[in-house]
Amino acid sequence: HAHAHTHTHTHTHADARTRTHTHAHTHAQARTHTRMHPHSHTRTHSHSHTHIHTHTRAHTHLQTHTRAHTPTVACAHIHTHTHTHTHAHAYTHTRTRTRTHTHTHTHARAHTYTRAHTRAHTHTHTHAHAQTRARTLTYTHTHT
Repeated sequence: HAHAHTHTHTHTHADARTRTHTHAHTHAQARTHTRMHPHSHTRTHSHSHTHIHTHTRAHTHLQTHTRAHTPTVACAHIHTHTHTHTHAHAYTHTRTRTRTHTHTHTHARAHTYTRAHTRAHTHTHTHAHAQTRARTLTYTHTHT
């Protein structure tokens, strides 16, 4: 499965700083099961599972300036992104299944400008999780 989340945070600081943290986690699992049946029937089950997390954070802190008096102008921008993820399950025996999941994420950006007499910039903080799973099933039958 693939998941993506978007969070919007506003931080207020006297100075503007930008921090970026990137975390990458990889979990891999491989299992093999072998069973022996009375009439020499061997069944091998291979299970491969890959799990990847990508984590990105960007912080932009608010900047405030103060000056004379003038009207206020405010604009807000909203961006929508659509991601499509495809999952494929392959069975050595016969069939191949393909599933497609579509997730829609909304990223919002709010810019507030108070010209003269306080100028504020608000930026968003995007938090994304990407998850990838791969599964392989292999069946081997041996009859004697």
